[in-house]
Amino acid sequence: MNGEYVQIRNTTGAAVNLRGWTLTDAANHRYTFGSFTLGKGKTVTVRTGKGKNTSTTLYQGRAWYVWNNDKDTATLKRANGSKADTCSYNSTRVDYKMC
Repeated sequence: MNGEYVQIRNTTGAAVNLRGWTLTDAANHRYTFGSFTLGKGKTVTVRTGKGKNTSTTLYQGRAWYVWNNDKDTATLKRANGSKADTCSYNSTRVDYKMC
């Protein structure tokens, strides 16, 4: 399950506390961030499977794949529910999509 992931980059000029933020797919599989601060200019990889969280990689702890191979949408929402970002893909020809 760890071959499947989403990367989130902080493009702001300050660190962002992601506690309570959510990452969902089109089918509403939801990952809620625990205590985690993403430094300015830093990227965190959120893997679908299980592992030990670090400063650069977080794990959803799932035993099955979530992201569809042909199309899906990742939505990142703040703790208050407002949308921070979204990224969609609709191709089986590429292994990743940068948004």
